[in-house]
This record gives sequence, structure tokens and C-alpha cells, in this order.
Amino acid sequence: MVETTWPHHGRCLCEAVTVTVDCDLAPVSFCHCSQCRRQTGLYYATTSAPTSAVHISGEEHVSRHRSSPDAERGFCRHCGSALFWKADGEEIISLMAGLFDKPTGLTGGYHIYCADKGDFYDISEALPAFDASKT
Repeated sequence: MVETTWPHHGRCLCEAVTVTVDCDLAPVSFCHCSQCRRQTGLYYATTSAPTSAVHISGEEHVSRHRSSPDAERGFCRHCGSALFWKADGEEIISLMAGLFDKPTGLTGGYHIYCADKGDFYDISEALPAFDASKT
């Protein structure tokens, strides 16, 4: 976890949805799977926190998409900003790192699903890289 002063505040592009996190944020995970690429155009960059520490205001503006049988993605129904990825039954939620106001205190953690990455870029950072999930 990245130890910074919290709460952390974030928002979607149109500010209809705001996010407050009342704990330290995890290092950033970079997901290169085809679903993340299709949603964002490149790859997902997420941090994570326990769902109990995450407060979403403007919930009525959040749409959810079942991206797989065991997970959903949340996005703002007005501006289309990707907000989160959440596995069913998990007590952790992955939040888009770009939502948060500076200074975030975030650092890079690792790359996942590298075997599925797009063919138009390279992963050249000195972070651990996994062909599939880290777990």
C-alpha cells in the first residue's frame, strides 16, 4: 500500500460521480487484457482499496457492465469515464488510478495479462510483468 495522507478524492470527467477513499491506496496495476484495452483504448491502470473504505457519490450516475461471469465494470453514464472493476464476492475494488486528484502518492506496481497485450506497444518499464493474473 502507498502511504499518503488520506482521504483520497477522485472524480469522473463530468464530475457527476465522485469517489472518496478513506485508507491507503495499493500500487498501480496495469492490465493489458483485451477487455481493458477495448474499454480504454490502451490498458487499465488501477489502484485498489477495501470496498468498506470507498465511498461513491453520484451512484445514480454509475452504470455497470458484467464484463465476465464473475466481475463487473462501473462507468459514468454521462461522460463514459471508466470508474472501477469489481470481482463478485471480493472485498477489494479496483479503481481507475486516473480518477484521483494530485498528489496521489501512487507508484507503479506490476503489469498483468501481458500475453494478451496489444501489438502496437511495448512494455518497457522495470516493473514485474505477468502473462496472466498476478495471483
